[in-house]
Amino acid sequence: MRSRTQPTRHRRSGFTLAELLASLLFLAIVIPAAVQALRVASLSGTVAARKGAAARIADRVLNESLVLTNWSNASQRGTTREGSIEYRWSLSRSNWNLPDLQVLTAEVTFAAQGRDYAVRLSTLADVADLNPGASSTTLSATSSR
Repeated sequence: MRSRTQPTRHRRSGFTLAELLASLLFLAIVIPAAVQALRVASLSGTVAARKGAAARIADRVLNESLVLTNWSNASQRGTTREGSIEYRWSLSRSNWNLPDLQVLTAEVTFAAQGRDYAVRLSTLADVADLNPGASSTTLSATSSR
């Protein structure tokens, strides 16, 4: 005759309610942080690309103004489009420490994800370049033997 033995319990595999709640809490904390990090990274990339374009535009505005000597006006403004992005630029001048020099500043502003950003480039210009007939101060070096 067969002896009766205790029935063995088979353990079911799965997760407990506490483990599921802990994992949901972890995901509730991690997912918003990850989404915020992606948003910041996206904004940084967008701003960096647009700052590069704004710097090229400011450089072009300064170069054109120096070559055409049209920087004698008080200030100039304009807009430029690159692709679908609009860049607003302004050119201003101010006095420098030396009487014959002026500081030319080109500022380019643009928007990225609802905020305005600006890039500023400056250079020095000789006032004598505006009046070719006027005499300009020159520095000369002499050597003795």
